[in-house]
Amino acid sequence: MARTIRWGMIGCGEVAQQKSGPGFLRARDSTMIAVADRNGDRAKSFAAKHGVPRWHADAEDVIAAPDVDAVYVATRTDSHCDYVLRCAAAGKPVLVEKPAAMSHAQCLRMIDACAKAGVPLWVAYYRRALPRFLKLRELVQGGAIGEVRMATMRHHHAVPSPEAMRGPFWSWRLDPTQSGGGIFFEAVGHTLDILDFVLGPIAEVRAFAANQAGAYPAEDVVAASFRFASGVLGSGSWCFTTDLDDEYNEIVGSEGRIRYSTFPPLSPPSGRPPDPIRVHRGGAIEEFPVADPPYVHEPLIQTIVDEMNGRGRCPSNGESAVRTAWVIDEALREFRAQFGSK
Repeated sequence: MARTIRWGMIGCGEVAQQKSGPGFLRARDSTMIAVADRNGDRAKSFAAKHGVPRWHADAEDVIAAPDVDAVYVATRTDSHCDYVLRCAAAGKPVLVEKPAAMSHAQCLRMIDACAKAGVPLWVAYYRRALPRFLKLRELVQGGAIGEVRMATMRHHHAVPSPEAMRGPFWSWRLDPTQSGGGIFFEAVGHTLDILDFVLGPIAEVRAFAANQAGAYPAEDVVAASFRFASGVLGSGSWCFTTDLDDEYNEIVGSEGRIRYSTFPPLSPPSGRPPDPIRVHRGGAIEEFPVADPPYVHEPLIQTIVDEMNGRGRCPSNGESAVRTAWVIDEALREFRAQFGSK
């Protein structure tokens, strides 16, 4: 009989409220018994809203709690490494938000600490467990477009308004000292991670990055080429200072191509379902509309709970996430060296 995994959560901000937190209460054999946030009122509010028994203003109260089986770290990127190391020292399995850390080197430290402590480390690249990306993987690996030749990525985004850049959503995400980089660092990891999931690891990176608009200190444009270990080639263009929001990816094969989006539609009206996966083959287009669940982290949470109960493995762990961290670091290496960005 499966045991109920008792979670503690550190960080009760926007991601926990809208995407992940309730998933721990909805997943099978899972519950949340304690939350912590430096803003005690925010932790108290989250606990009251979701029926969590305890709230704290100090993360250590969650990490050290004897009745917490596993910890979810949902804080800003600049605190991830510290919290993961503290969880490992306490012998607690840990799920950390993405990006896993500020750098590839920090990811390696986290993996090493958890390995030495004998505790698992998972990373919240939750798309690996979403039904639409499982469908994408099934189509590609099932031969729907023949042998894969190339993958292309395109992501354009309008510059946030000055007011928005000062607000709670963008302010820290556009500050490299808190987030690790800009929108490329914070968001594009999802796209790169899914390609790793579907096509395997990227082995080589050639890239240029710049800050063209000067609206914020991080990179705002990146162009990159990739070689996957399998021999598949890839390229991407990301510009976050355009006049429109536009994002899609394409996997090209010997007998067709698949177009899909990493993210739900960016343009109004908000709340629209994800665009269908479209398979182009022989002049015909076949669409696969696959909806996301209300709380997008829930399927990944379920894989972790099942793994802790000896039933399967979570598809997103430290080893998979560190590969994406390496690709991002390589893409930004020259930009960081030139401008001193960390």
